[in-house]
Amino acid sequence: MKKSLKVLLAGAAFTLAGIASASAEDLTIFWAEWDPANYLQELVNEYAKESGDTITVETTPWSDFQTKAFTEFNAKGDAYDMVVGDSQWLGAGATQGHYVDLTDFFVKNKLNDVMAPATVKYYAEYPGGSGKYWAVPLEGDAVGWAYRKDWFEDPKEKEAFKAKYGYELDIPQTYAQLRDIAEFFHRPDQKRYGIAIYTDNSYDAMAMGVESAIFSYGGELGDYSTYKVDGITNSKEAVAGLEMYKELYKYTPPGWGKTFFIEDNQAITEGLAAMSMNFFAFFPPLVNKTTNPNADVTGFFANPAGPGGQRFAALGGQGISVVSYSKKQEASMKFLEWFIKDSTQKRWAELGGYTASQAVLKSPEFQNATPYNKAFYDTMFMVKDFWATPEYAEILDQLNQNVYPYVVGNKGTAQEALDATVKDWTATFNKYNRYNN
Repeated sequence: MKKSLKVLLAGAAFTLAGIASASAEDLTIFWAEWDPANYLQELVNEYAKESGDTITVETTPWSDFQTKAFTEFNAKGDAYDMVVGDSQWLGAGATQGHYVDLTDFFVKNKLNDVMAPATVKYYAEYPGGSGKYWAVPLEGDAVGWAYRKDWFEDPKEKEAFKAKYGYELDIPQTYAQLRDIAEFFHRPDQKRYGIAIYTDNSYDAMAMGVESAIFSYGGELGDYSTYKVDGITNSKEAVAGLEMYKELYKYTPPGWGKTFFIEDNQAITEGLAAMSMNFFAFFPPLVNKTTNPNADVTGFFANPAGPGGQRFAALGGQGISVVSYSKKQEASMKFLEWFIKDSTQKRWAELGGYTASQAVLKSPEFQNATPYNKAFYDTMFMVKDFWATPEYAEILDQLNQNVYPYVVGNKGTAQEALDATVKDWTATFNKYNRYNN
C-alpha cells in the first residue's frame, strides 16, 4: 500500500504552505486504542512540522472509550479539542451540545461531493436528511470477511464440496452459500471449524453482526425518522436474518459465545476457521506474516447477499468532530481544512487509514494496495448503520440482551427476541418523547 501510493503522491504537492499558525497551539484528538489511531498520530505529526500546532492523539481501550468521552462531555471539560466518535454518537453529540455545528464548513468545502455518500450520511449528518453536519468523515469502516484461500482452493475440498452441495466451492455470494461453506468446513474432530462471527453482547459487537444479516435479508431496525419499530424491527425479513445468524453460530469454534474483533482475527491466525467476520480496520494484521502465519493464504470478501438479492453490511468507522467545550476551536477548524485536502487524504490512505474520499477510494492505486481494499471499496457503497438517536446506547444494550440468549443460549425464537426488542425500544422512545416530536 505504501509503495503504490508513494507513486501516486510523487506528483502531489504535499505542502502545508499557507496554514502555518502565527501562534502555535497544542491540540488533543481523542480516539479509541487501535492501529488507525497510530496512523492518525503519524499524519498529524506531519501537520505539526508545517503548522507549528502540536497534535496528540490520546487513546483509551475500546471498552471504556464511550464512557470516558461522555464523562468529559457531560462535565463540559476541555481535555479534548476534537474527538473521533462512533457514528452512533452523532445524535447525542448534536442534541446535547457536545459537538460544534460544522454545517457551514461542510457546505463551503462541498464535502457531500468529496466524501463517499454513506460516510456523509452516517458519520456526519444528524438528523438524517436534515442537511446539518457535526463531523467530517475520517475513518471509513464496515463489516467484511477474511477466509482461508488454501482451504477453498484445495482440489480435493472443491471436489467434495461440489459432490455434497451441487455447486462450486468459491467465495460465497449469498448467505445460503456462506452457511453451506461454514457447515462443510466444520470438523470438530480435526479442530477445524466453519466460521467465526461476533457474539460479544457488550457495546456493538453482536449488534453489528446481527444487523448485517437482518439488512441483507431485507429487514430494517425501524423507521429512523418516525421511530416506528413494531412491524419493522420484528418483520418476517428481520426474523429470517436473525435466524440465519443463529444458524451460523452452530459452526463456530467451541467457546465462541463472547467474541469480538480479537478472537475473530485469531480464528484466522490460529487456523481455527474457514471464514471470519470482522471490521476492515482490523484486517491489517492478517496480511502481516509476523502476526498471521497464514497471511499468504488469507483472502477477503464483502458481505454476501440475502435471499432476495439485497446486500448490505453494518457500518463501522467514525467521523472527527470539534468538541464544543474546547478553547481551541479555531485551530481545530484549521486542522480540518488541511485534513480534507486531496493530498492529505491520499497520505492518510498511504499510512493505513481508511479514507472516506471518493476520489481516493475509486483509484486503482487504493483498490490494489492491499488484498482487502477492493472488498472494502465494494462494501462502503452498500452499508447501513444502527440508530444514531441520542439514546442509542440504551437501545443497543436492549437489542444485545434480547438476541444474545437466542443466538448463543438457544433460548426462545427469533420472533420472540425481536418482539421483545420492539417492546423495549417502544418504551424507551416513549420515555424520551420521540413520538411527540
